Formats: sequence, C-alpha cells, structure tokens
Amino acid sequence: MLFPTTIVGSYPQPDWLIDREKLASRFPPRVRAKELWRVAEPHLQQAMEDATLLAICAQEDAGLDIITDGEIRRESYSNRIATALEGIDIDNPGVGLDRSGHPNPVPRIVGKIRRARPIELEDLLFLKAHTKRQVKITVPGPFTMLQQAQNDFYATEEEAAMDYAVALNEEILELFANGADVVQVDEPYMQARPEKARQYGIQALNRALQG
Repeated sequence: MLFPTTIVGSYPQPDWLIDREKLASRFPPRVRAKELWRVAEPHLQQAMEDATLLAICAQEDAGLDIITDGEIRRESYSNRIATALEGIDIDNPGVGLDRSGHPNPVPRIVGKIRRARPIELEDLLFLKAHTKRQVKITVPGPFTMLQQAQNDFYATEEEAAMDYAVALNEEILELFANGADVVQVDEPYMQARPEKARQYGIQALNRALQG
C-alpha cells in the first residue's frame, strides 16, 4: 500500500454525547471535565462505546486504511493519560498557560510521575474487536504533558519530562504488545515552545519511543 490513509486528530463526538457549547466556551480541558458529558455516569461507558462504533464505521465507509477509536472517550487529546498517572493531584489543579498564553487549570505534579496501570489498553482492544483493518491509537507526548502541568515536585523540568517519558514508554510498549499497528504521539507544544523543546523535549520524546 503506497499511501495508507488515516485521520490525525479526534473524530467529532456526537451532540448527544458531549455538550459542544460547554466545550467551545473553554480551552481544551487539561484536567478532568466530566461536566461536558451529556450522558449520566451509569450509562456513560455504553454511550461512549456506541459513539466509538459510529466513528469506526464512518472511517471504514470513507475508505480509510488505518482506523482509530476517534478519541471519543476523551475530553481532550491529552487529559485522559495526563490525569491517570501517579504523582498527579487532580483534585487540586494548578494553573498553566496554554499555547496562546491564556491561563488554564492543569494537572499539578506533587510526586514522582509513574504509570501505575494500563490507560488506553481497553480502548485499543475495543477498537481491534470492531474492525478488521489496521488500527492506530494516539497518546500525548511527554513534553506536551509537562507543558500542560504545574510542577510542584521536581527540581528541574528536564527531570520531570524524563519521568513522563518513562511512563509513556511503558504505555506505548504495552499498546504495541496488544496489537496496535500504529501509535501516534502528539507533541504540539514543541511548536509553541521551541527553545524548551530543543533543550530537553526531543530527548524526552526519544526516551518515550525507546524500544
């Protein structure tokens, strides 16, 4: 296959699943934002799976070769993983500047960053169970996750970035071990903060991709 096709970003969530007006009225959430979901918690998982099936079918109908889950279960591209790591206080968020320079609630680092459990494995397995095509899962990069956090623990940003990278590497390796054909790493903050990216961001990304 000369040019396999895929989507790069998220697939639009249905209006019956997410409150688009609330989502549009704020910057993409870095912390959890459960108030965005229209479906009550007891039925939310099932609703997310239904919406994911719609996204999978739409991609297949369009003729795409590599299918994603559409990131349907996420309130933003990064907060699902960023808030699932150890060392993060999600109940008392910090404040960080987004790429346009506006303050935004962000995860607050209060201890050593670690991955305690699989985060996107269930998403991958659900995707693989509902398509016969190649599959891709997406993750935020270590540099971007750090830039979207308030560091109240590490002596240097470099040290924090490397622990994010180690945690992400564990997640990526498990995704490949369970059948992911492609893992896409999103690092938009390298464009927004190129000096820091050169200083330690590329090194952290290479560590996340090790193996």
